[in-house]
Amino acid sequence: MPNRLLTNSMTDYFAFYGLSESFRPDGAALKRLYYAKSRETHPDFHATSSPENQAEMLRQATLNTDAYRTLADPDQRMAYLLRQHGLLEEGKQEQLPADFLMDMMDLNEQLMELEMEPDAAAQARVAAEAQTISDTLDAGIEPVLAGYEQLPADHRPAALQQIRTYYLKKRYLLRIQQQVATFAARS
Repeated sequence: MPNRLLTNSMTDYFAFYGLSESFRPDGAALKRLYYAKSRETHPDFHATSSPENQAEMLRQATLNTDAYRTLADPDQRMAYLLRQHGLLEEGKQEQLPADFLMDMMDLNEQLMELEMEPDAAAQARVAAEAQTISDTLDAGIEPVLAGYEQLPADHRPAALQQIRTYYLKKRYLLRIQQQVATFAARS
């Protein structure tokens, strides 16, 4: 198991399962580990043990559930890993690249126009443009996510920065896509 330098006190869910840190863990292996830990820590199997042991098993069972839910979901896993490395802070305004913000400003202006004058064709164009941007972002980051685990330790910080920028862009874009969906639902 590689030694990981983490910048905060969050529990290392990968270490909890004995897995290497990865943006693309083996889902079947993760599920097997979750079920094995569930059987190991289930309160029914510790009903006759000491109250301290029962409390610890309950804590472990909760940790198991939290770890599995986080690692099984790609978006939660990405946010978790970025937080683990001190690259995402809740409530902090994150800076996005100027070129991306310019593209988003154009989409936001189109959304404001849709708010003033609903138009199904314009709404479909905005939705398609947002989806194209999203697909381009996904295609660009996929090799980084897939290859992260094999990177030498000294190359991981740069990859994490790329992933952080991707994550922030996707969150911004998701808000726009949600607005477009809201307009579509009104029509």
